[in-house]
Amino acid sequence: MKCYICKEQGKDTDAVAICIVCGMGVCMEHLVREEIEVWRGDYPFPAKKLKKTVPRILCVICHEAYQG
Repeated sequence: MKCYICKEQGKDTDAVAICIVCGMGVCMEHLVREEIEVWRGDYPFPAKKLKKTVPRILCVICHEAYQG
């Protein structure tokens, strides 16, 4: 699989990950890896934050959209 963003730019780069939001294949240059907090709880609250985080990979486009 090739990086979708690179392909749009005329480059031929292998993808190393898939964005969890849009499903786009991305290379190391076009991905953002973040540790996301995990909350556990039932309705109705209380919820509690778990001790460990979960790694998530997004493309730079989806990451920018979530930041705004």
